Amino acid sequence: MTGDPLYLDAALPPGRPFDVVGLGVNVVNELLVVSRFPEPDSKNDALAVTRQAGGVVASALVACARLGLRTKYVGKVGADDLGVLSREALQKEGIDLHDLVADPAVETRLTFGLIEHGSGRRTLIRSARRPARLRPEEVSSAAVTGGRILHLDGYEGPAAVRAARLAREAGSLVSLDAEDATENHTELFPLADVLIVSHRFAQRLAAAERVPAILDALERFGPRVVGVTLGAAGSVVRHRGRTVEAPGFAVELADTTGAGDVFHGAFLAGLVWGWPLEAALRLANAVAALKCTKLGGQAGIPTLAEARGFLAARGHALPPVPPSNSR
Repeated sequence: MTGDPLYLDAALPPGRPFDVVGLGVNVVNELLVVSRFPEPDSKNDALAVTRQAGGVVASALVACARLGLRTKYVGKVGADDLGVLSREALQKEGIDLHDLVADPAVETRLTFGLIEHGSGRRTLIRSARRPARLRPEEVSSAAVTGGRILHLDGYEGPAAVRAARLAREAGSLVSLDAEDATENHTELFPLADVLIVSHRFAQRLAAAERVPAILDALERFGPRVVGVTLGAAGSVVRHRGRTVEAPGFAVELADTTGAGDVFHGAFLAGLVWGWPLEAALRLANAVAALKCTKLGGQAGIPTLAEARGFLAARGHALPPVPPSNSR
């Protein structure tokens, strides 16, 4: 990066009860580690098995909470054992769950995953006959406007669009972690202030291969900040016509499940603290890398002290965190 540090050019509203409110999917992940991805008609032994809570927005909020932010989750689970697991996983992180709906008419989302030992690559298969989804009428204005930032994944389609509109009207910053399963792209993208997507999805979305062309395409949707995550190569964002990037970190990979989710949570923490975008990216890259050293989408998410230590060992310092009463 060259020149003066680049900061977000929007002031986050002060005096809100939460730093980040997340509305989106949460799931339970049933993960099996295998020595290699199996051939058809073969029988294989799992090297390890784990069942953990996960989900795009849910895991981002866990990252926010472990970094010290005040967080709230808005979403739906089934009134089943998996729903209890999801609730308890968020509850133990101190995330506000007053607007988590347990609906006996639906099923908590369950995902099965194969994780390749050594590479950390994974294949996920989603399963739910009646997946838990918020309806627009279940979205409370008070809930989704209670944060300085609203973070979405769009799995709920119309409910996410309603939430984004309410948050924008209330002056909250709207962040969107979009992927293939995100619904209502046309309505959601222009409502997002921050749109950061994976390189693979970005290539399809923008019909382009190179990052500058992808950022050009993302900017045309209208967000203030657009960006691309590049896996081990790091991440890049563009804001006010300037592009900043931060390299990734080499770690011993156990599982890449949830890496993008927690990247978003950590990047939002940097925005809440008023850090330069490069520092926010560096933190997000470090948090995602550390997550990948453990099996599951949430088990490896570090605290801020752990992330600082990881970065300091590699010659990088992070800015101070402002006191909570100044935000």
